[in-house]
Amino acid sequence: MESTRVDRWLWAVRLTKTRPDAAAACRGGHVRVNDKPAKPATTVSPGDEVRARVGDRTRVVEVVRVIQKRVGAVDAATCFIDRTPAPPPEAAIPVARRDRGAGRPTKRERRVLDRFRSGM
Repeated sequence: MESTRVDRWLWAVRLTKTRPDAAAACRGGHVRVNDKPAKPATTVSPGDEVRARVGDRTRVVEVVRVIQKRVGAVDAATCFIDRTPAPPPEAAIPVARRDRGAGRPTKRERRVLDRFRSGM
């Protein structure tokens, strides 16, 4: 087996939960093979670079081995090399944030926020 469909490979190596999710990601323009937009039927072979936006992360992987059937997580991890860059470091300065939809701050919460803001 020299090559397989990219949607099938993404599902088989467990980058997406289901094959329809992988196909939808391809149709939505979230998958690129060798820096070219990929349709679900685009073929991948060993040595190709696959860039897939899964959830809120963009995964960059190099195809090492092509599989078509879903295998265990340990075996799936041997089918690609993860070249995803490290996420940027979090801000060193803490930022005061409230949960969306939490409403107006109470008097006590406002005092804490004022104390936090004046300390900077």
